[in-house]
Amino acid sequence: MRRPWLSAPCILAGLALLLIGIGHASNWPQFRGPTADGCAVGGDLPLTWSETENMRWKTLIHDLGHSSPVIWGEQVWVTTGTEDGKRLFAVCCDRASGRIIHDVLVFEVDKPEAINSLNTYATPTAVIEDGRIYVHFGTYGTACLDTANGRKLWEHTDLHCKHMQGPASSPILFGNLLILDFAGGDVQFLVALDKTTGKTVWTSNRSQDLSGLPTPLMRKGHCTPIIIDVAGQPQLFSPASHAAYAYNPNTGEELWKVLHEGDSAVFRPLQGEGLVFFSTGFSQTEVWAMRPNGHGDVSQSHIAWKHTEDVPRKTSPVLVAACLYLLQDDGAFTCLDAASGKTAWQQHLGGQFAASPVVSAGRIYCFDQRGKTTILAAGHTAKPLAVNRLDEGCVASPAAVDGSLFLRGNSHLYHIAK
Repeated sequence: MRRPWLSAPCILAGLALLLIGIGHASNWPQFRGPTADGCAVGGDLPLTWSETENMRWKTLIHDLGHSSPVIWGEQVWVTTGTEDGKRLFAVCCDRASGRIIHDVLVFEVDKPEAINSLNTYATPTAVIEDGRIYVHFGTYGTACLDTANGRKLWEHTDLHCKHMQGPASSPILFGNLLILDFAGGDVQFLVALDKTTGKTVWTSNRSQDLSGLPTPLMRKGHCTPIIIDVAGQPQLFSPASHAAYAYNPNTGEELWKVLHEGDSAVFRPLQGEGLVFFSTGFSQTEVWAMRPNGHGDVSQSHIAWKHTEDVPRKTSPVLVAACLYLLQDDGAFTCLDAASGKTAWQQHLGGQFAASPVVSAGRIYCFDQRGKTTILAAGHTAKPLAVNRLDEGCVASPAAVDGSLFLRGNSHLYHIAK
């Protein structure tokens, strides 16, 4: 039986996972989940909760971090760091009880750069697979840990950029490669490491010349790339300052790019309906839909549509049954027809948002920064279903597996389930 809420990107990315080995339905191995689009896997999420209702456990996580939880088997991992950025950690909780079983000091940093007050030194989300977790702190280093004992297997600390406002882009896995995005005010490049050894396999510098921009702040970015499928072939799609690029993920060869006027993009792109959707940036913020089958500069030939009103700067969108849902920072929630970009409806949820929504069984879960979660039915009309409240708000995007939500609040990690 076809489920109308099952989105095309969930299906496509699910097939891709069979090829690249990310994991199965009980795992949440990377930022925005196994299909990289916020689709919950392995069971329906609860509709109601509070500090006492449907609360499995609540565990204090020391220091500060905006990284999302990642889950493999019976382990839930987050990264965290001291407020001054001098000590960076990876923390593992037991999935059933919430008990902390590993607390690993990964890096010590002598002179961290200053960051934006909205950011932390532990904002990039880790990526995990069977037996290994890869933690990334931008210019401060990348490391692979043994998930059984927390032992560091390798580290890579000679890749640098000036983040200007702190690291944010998360690593991704593709086959035997760990791919990282360094988008600083000084240099902008992608790099692929051998996930077994940590050694560099390829490096690809951004081809667009940004030297003429007025300030280094306009050259940086925070976006996590995705792997898209184009006629059965994988492409690495990576939005950046003043351009978005597609690469051969095996070699780093640039395949095509589209030029724009934005910078500091945050939200992770999506693929569906024959298009790839991305944000042009934190400034000059627009959502563009691209046909991803071009070559070279496709700025004049492959843009399907643009959306310019109430575009999120921080949260990533979700795509459900040919509808693209955008959650703006101030709570404007917009449903677009994904094929045309036309607005179907908009509702104001109230509050401030940084965490990306999650989709489960035709419901969209929106988490604000003061502890409120608004749940709406996906569809061509606005239909609120429930509002829940916790003592802590979310900046980190949650994980959602087997009917459970793992929410990272300001201080605690929550496990919510029926």
